[in-house]
Amino acid sequence: MLLYILLIESRFIMKIKDNFMLIKNARIENNERLSLKAKRRLEKSKADNTLKAYACDWSDFSDWCQYHGVTDLPASPETIVNYINDLADDAKANTVSRRVTAISENHIAAGFSGRHNPAKDGMVRAAMSAIRREKGTFQRGKSPILMETLYLLADLFDEEKLSGLRDKALIYLGFAGAFRRSELVHIQYEDLTFTPQGVIIFMAHSKGDQLGHGEQIAIPYAPQAEICAVRALKKWLDTAQIHRGPIFRPITRVQSLRNTQLSDKSVALIVKKYVGLAGLDEHLFAGHSLRRGFATSAAQHDIDALTIMRQTRHKSEKMVHRYIEQGNIFKDNALNRMYNK
Repeated sequence: MLLYILLIESRFIMKIKDNFMLIKNARIENNERLSLKAKRRLEKSKADNTLKAYACDWSDFSDWCQYHGVTDLPASPETIVNYINDLADDAKANTVSRRVTAISENHIAAGFSGRHNPAKDGMVRAAMSAIRREKGTFQRGKSPILMETLYLLADLFDEEKLSGLRDKALIYLGFAGAFRRSELVHIQYEDLTFTPQGVIIFMAHSKGDQLGHGEQIAIPYAPQAEICAVRALKKWLDTAQIHRGPIFRPITRVQSLRNTQLSDKSVALIVKKYVGLAGLDEHLFAGHSLRRGFATSAAQHDIDALTIMRQTRHKSEKMVHRYIEQGNIFKDNALNRMYNK
């Protein structure tokens, strides 16, 4: 049986299994000792995008169980091991690991925690270790849009059109602020504070700030006007006459501005469009190329990890060090020292 759930904040409609307990959990809904306010708040314990991913993962596992005639909730450790071994034939180790996490989280939501959670069983952990060892865990991400790429794109925007002004502001701001695509499209005019030094953008929520403490991202004017995110942003806002609400919006074919927020998928499409115009392979790039490009470019300019993290808002140095290693892959190459002797 399927339930159709509308998640307003993320603006997506998806169908989920009726035993996906992370949404409309009967254990919470039927608990008379919880107030209505408490129930609604418990529903927000995980971000919408996380719930969407878990729902898709659980649906795949549940369908597999139905096909093989085994129980999905509660599942046995053997069922999970058999499932992930089938999955590992085609999926990457990181994908398999995420599925196990989704299975575990749904069991916890259903009341199977600790030693009663089959996804935490030693047999499942051993199977995951074997899959990681066999397949490896290296993640090949999308190519970064580096600072030199920004110069390459500078002349490709048709600034006689609203779409060209918007796209330039979006790409350059996305790079300068190291924004995730979801963060970029959620920026409101009210979040902006322009100063003589540049612009400060307030973010009430982000992937790295699930508790909503709020963060400020400072973007200074660039000495080079052609790649300046602040100038591009001001020109876009002034021309489009945006004084409230989302700063990045859809534009019709006749260059008419809509009042709704641009979708996060549109960020990837815009990035692909312009790297394609620049003669690069658009399939290698996506919305994340802007954020990754900032971190990699910063590393190439010998910016230390903590300074990079202040702009990217990473909470762990692990991912930032991956960007630094990539940015310095030639700079710290032993052969360069050998060649220069």
